[in-house]
Parts: sequence; structure tokens; C-alpha cells
Amino acid sequence: MILLMALIRERSAPMWKLEHRRAAQRHGLRYPSDMTDAEWAIVAPLIPPAKRGGRKRSVDTREVLNAIFYVLWTGCQWKALPKGLPPKSTVHDYLELWNWDGTLEHIHHALYVAVREKEGREASPTAAIIDSQTAKGALKGGLCSILQVTTRVRRSRAASGTSWSTRSASC
Repeated sequence: MILLMALIRERSAPMWKLEHRRAAQRHGLRYPSDMTDAEWAIVAPLIPPAKRGGRKRSVDTREVLNAIFYVLWTGCQWKALPKGLPPKSTVHDYLELWNWDGTLEHIHHALYVAVREKEGREASPTAAIIDSQTAKGALKGGLCSILQVTTRVRRSRAASGTSWSTRSASC
């Protein structure tokens, strides 16, 4: 069995080539999830400016994105964010704001296109594969429909066909 596995490994092409490993290295960053300067150059123009009036923005938006990526990378809880990153409430508020106004979608698309072009591919894929599980899940909707589905319907007692006293007596 061991000889068979070694033979298969020897004949098959390596999955990670040396140039792929170099491109994926994230040395020199505080956390592996932090954005590089090249990534920040792509993302920075997509961040909306601070609102007019009131105080100036005191938080570094790059650090907010680094904190969001840290939670996504590690899967940690919000309260487990390291001290070097902005407070969890600030990061979560920006996450909700950027999700609501479409900034996260624009950031994702810009980084997606940049990675595809760096690999020498076209910016948009020409083919897609959807399995049956993905198609079933897509019918149920996304974040907006979850609250509607999980919220219990409230009906008045007057609207019910049976009186509340009749129901409790029969049970």
C-alpha cells in the first residue's frame, strides 16, 4: 500500500509548485490575514469616505478590514480579537455598514478580478459548475430571508377560529 501511494505521488504532478508557494507566502505581516500593500492599493479606493459633518473618522479602515479578515481567517469569536486591532464593536459596526451598502461586495469583486488577472485568466469565468446541493440551498434565499423564515407568525386571539378557553380546556 505504501509503495502504491509513493508511486502515485511520483507520477502525478505536484499540486503546489514552487512559484505557487512563493505567491501564497505572507511573511512580514503581523497576522497572516492582514492585507498586503498591493491588496490595500486595490481596496482603498472602494472604501466610502466618512460622512459629512460631525467628527472626523478616527479609526483606520485598513485595520478594520484586517480585523474582519482576522475573524474570517481564524474563525474566532468577536470578543477574541487581538488588542492590536480596533474594538470588536467598531469592527462589527463597519462590517454591517459595508455589507448593507455593498462595499464588501465591491471589495470582493475587485480582489477576485485582481487574482484572476494575476494568474493570467480572464476577469470573469467562462464556465460554472453548480451541484444539486448548491441549487437546493439557493432557493431558500440569503441573509434577508432568514429572519422572515425563523420569525414566528403572530396572530391575534380574535382572528383564531377557536376561543383560547376552548383550546386550553381540550388540551
